[in-house]
Amino acid sequence: MIKRSGIGCEACLPVSVHQMPPDISLSCTQEETETVLFTVVKDLLSKQSINPKSVDILVTNCSIFCPTPSITAMIINKFGFRSNIKSISLSGMGCSAGLVAIGLAKDLLRVQGNSLALVLSMEAVTPSGYAGSIRSMLLANTLFRMGGVAVLLSNKKQDRLRAKYKLRYLLRTHTGSDDQSYQSVIQKEDGAGSVGVALSRSLLHVAANALKINLTELGPSCLPLSEQLLYGWSALQGKFQNAAAKQEVYVPNFKKAFEHFCIHAGGKAIIDAVEERLRLKKEDGEASRMTLHRFGNTSSSSVWYELSYLEAKGRIRKGDRVWQIAFGSGFKCNSAVWECISELDHNIRNAWSSSIHLYPVQIPDVTDH
Repeated sequence: MIKRSGIGCEACLPVSVHQMPPDISLSCTQEETETVLFTVVKDLLSKQSINPKSVDILVTNCSIFCPTPSITAMIINKFGFRSNIKSISLSGMGCSAGLVAIGLAKDLLRVQGNSLALVLSMEAVTPSGYAGSIRSMLLANTLFRMGGVAVLLSNKKQDRLRAKYKLRYLLRTHTGSDDQSYQSVIQKEDGAGSVGVALSRSLLHVAANALKINLTELGPSCLPLSEQLLYGWSALQGKFQNAAAKQEVYVPNFKKAFEHFCIHAGGKAIIDAVEERLRLKKEDGEASRMTLHRFGNTSSSSVWYELSYLEAKGRIRKGDRVWQIAFGSGFKCNSAVWECISELDHNIRNAWSSSIHLYPVQIPDVTDH
């Protein structure tokens, strides 16, 4: 399972997981959370010369770990944020929670002018390991790795001059009313009482259905009229054709709407399936595959590692549009479309700086024997 995962040997697991048996205690989980989030917040505030007192909104997301006091309280205590900061901790929302958190921050900024919002996304690996023997629940052990991101959003006019991206669209799709979708990624106990996250065989089908619904709503906002007409005509023809002569509905050319794609690095099969469904080329999924190889599935932060990869490679230019696609339990498919509004300095250090010259790498296909 590890060989087939597409994850390389440099992806990070917390110290607690290197112990035998793994230490899944509260203190170790807190240590992992602090290691990730304290680091990214410190780096972001330092890089942008931001005083913690100037942050007006704080949103964090972590699915498995939901402590008391909350993760936002941990951050407020560490960095000394103001007492009237609006703080929200999201939990249990899976790998797509990063874009849920961005959407929440966007909505809060709509009603609070001249403000800064700090969004923190991560998943705690320490408490989420599965110690049983059911294969569908062991898969999560091979995929998830340690990582996180800090994103600063602003609606201040003066910040437009130094902002890198503008959020153009954010669309959330939730198919949880369907039982198969709801059960496709679920935390549960096995027969022996061991807790883990089970991934069902229907996951790819569920993800494809959620993506289709998401695209149906997102397409009219982003695709050029010519592509919308081709799709509409193809769908209309399909309604009047008999079953034997029915042709596949036209798939729009999404490269005419977006220059770059950040597909959630949930696993090799997910990336392959999205590429196939959207008729993308292998190079369009490069950032996702390399992120999976180098960092593993870092859950809600993976789409940001992918964006950092594109930046480190010097591929993003002013005016380019980036489409982030995130999947998560529930089942959810969320999209965010960003437009680059600045000339980026590709020499600025990020998570890829020490190894970007080694990528892309060839990831061998592994089959069972």
